[in-house]
Amino acid sequence: MISTQAWADAQRLWDFQQMRHEPRPCSVAIGLGSHDLGVADTTVDLYERGMMPLIVFTGATSRTTRERMPRGEAEHYRDRALELGVPTEAILVEPHARNTGQNIALSRALLKERRITVSSVLLVSKPYEERRAHATARKLWPEVEFVSASTPMTLPEYVDSIEDARLVVDMLVGSLQRLLIYPAQGLMIVQEVPADVVAAYERLVSHGFTSRLVSETTASARGTSA
Repeated sequence: MISTQAWADAQRLWDFQQMRHEPRPCSVAIGLGSHDLGVADTTVDLYERGMMPLIVFTGATSRTTRERMPRGEAEHYRDRALELGVPTEAILVEPHARNTGQNIALSRALLKERRITVSSVLLVSKPYEERRAHATARKLWPEVEFVSASTPMTLPEYVDSIEDARLVVDMLVGSLQRLLIYPAQGLMIVQEVPADVVAAYERLVSHGFTSRLVSETTASARGTSA
């Protein structure tokens, strides 16, 4: 059972993670791999609206996706996009990334290898990771303009879609932690985090929503945004 206070704190973290960018035409979209096929659906929707001519889906597997997506997150995203009518030639797959930093770095390398000129990127992520993904991308690819996007939905709607409330709150806590500690490690740009957001995060940690936290030592050793 999640308390009323914990839900309120989770909502505050959810609201803060939203970048509230207005989608606009970009050189390419990068769909960040995860357990959530909604990222692929939203990327396809943006493609159908004429927001970009090319999609890169990026992602290998993780502990939360290896059973549901055994061939890799990017491959399953690609399959979803093809089912929804996106032509094969409009999709590139980057199948090796295992964290957000690698999503950006390896997608950038793939586009460079294909000699595709990129001045702007529609960065499509889960709703609660917009800010984290944006901060990482701006650090690793500073010369490109990033426009954040995700499936437009409320926190209760997202919890219903995932069917695991505790996992969603744990993910929110983990994403906020990374915004706090990764800038000092050179893994993302500095984001000003309001005091009430920090307080909400600390209360959730104190109540045991900690499964997605990383140790600062481990994160620094990886040298990338996990």
